[in-house]
Amino acid sequence: MISRIDLRGDAFPVNGIDRDLLPRAELDVEAALEKVRPICDDVHHRGTAALIDYAERFDGVRIERVRVPAEALTRALKELDPAVRAALEESIRRARLVHREQRRTDTTVQVVPGGTVTERWVPVERVGLYVPGGRSVYPSSVIMNVVPAQEAGVGSMAVASPPQADFGGLPHPTILAACALLGVDEVYAAGGAQAVAMFAYGTDECRAANMVTGPGNIWVAAAKRLLKGRIGIDAEAGPTEIAVLADHTADPVHVAADLISQAEHDPLAASVLVTDSEELASAVEKELEAQVAVTKHIEDRIVPALGGRQSGIVLVDGIEQGLAVVDAYAAEHLEIQTENAAEVAARVRNAGAIFVGPYAPVSLGDYAAGSNHVLPTGGCACHSSGLSVQSFLRGIHVVDYTREALAEVAGHVVTLAEAEDLPAHGAAVKARFDWKVPDGK
Repeated sequence: MISRIDLRGDAFPVNGIDRDLLPRAELDVEAALEKVRPICDDVHHRGTAALIDYAERFDGVRIERVRVPAEALTRALKELDPAVRAALEESIRRARLVHREQRRTDTTVQVVPGGTVTERWVPVERVGLYVPGGRSVYPSSVIMNVVPAQEAGVGSMAVASPPQADFGGLPHPTILAACALLGVDEVYAAGGAQAVAMFAYGTDECRAANMVTGPGNIWVAAAKRLLKGRIGIDAEAGPTEIAVLADHTADPVHVAADLISQAEHDPLAASVLVTDSEELASAVEKELEAQVAVTKHIEDRIVPALGGRQSGIVLVDGIEQGLAVVDAYAAEHLEIQTENAAEVAARVRNAGAIFVGPYAPVSLGDYAAGSNHVLPTGGCACHSSGLSVQSFLRGIHVVDYTREALAEVAGHVVTLAEAEDLPAHGAAVKARFDWKVPDGK
């Protein structure tokens, strides 16, 4: 069901681990670009009419309008299962606790007497928040997008999620209910690349946004790459992934359950175990067989995900090698199930989120840890971080110098301008002193 890669002994690379040596899904965003380009161009030129046509083509439902009526949001919240509502409310409460503490404060530095530089943190004016809705429904992704945007102080936000034929062309009612709980009343029945294009270009129903965030499939990722620059993006999120670094102390029942939990997202989802215990590896393989047999989504998601090239068990000679492997892999979600798990976790450099010990499964982070589950995938955790309040803030430097403060450094400015053969730069300073740099400066 799941393959093995043995890096023990002489098989361990002495000059660092080549990422291609590790399990990884084949995801050709470049190839998808040419398929989403005409879709995005069509939305740019035809707006709402194009979105309606693509809803029928890709989602199998003919809709009359893209914006979700306010009464549909009210109705979805009113009809929401009370237990689901309570769970969503607790998830929102915990997410607010964490994200509220991320808000940055302005800082002012006095460089010289009369000369200051202030860094102001200003929220993005308007954001488009994408919530997937294909194989599964993700009201949790509404929370993970909306809460940090709200805590950052974003003034205008809109949510897009694919229309569902089973619900009259509206997004799933639980997604609508989550929006209502969070006070978001601008919601659109649009999915895939066309939703990203809607946010980038705007339509007669939807005003263009400055930024788009949220996870999605390869078509969403390709549209983000295509339109980046026209609109800001958070990341090109691909299929979900989990890596578990475990030793002989790990419970194979827990490890197998956690690998399966990610595999049920998508046939391209990645589930990777890195361990120095062959006994644990064998026990996990047996547990996978047993647990998969009694779960859901077996043939269409879990079996192809676990059996694909993106998943596997990597055997190493010790935790030191294991750390090298998981840092090279840079997982979206990384679980540490070892002795002294907190100490091991503190040494990890590359991961979207780290889950420490046997009682912090990735599922907790998906819903109610307070952390954000919109995280970098495909090895991007080595240079990118997950969605947070900072994602929606821009740092602006405010430079405030008096005449005396400028005079003190004017000679250096002129010298550097001339060194770069940009005499007009120097002249702009000289002009403030009757075209003469003060003596000795």
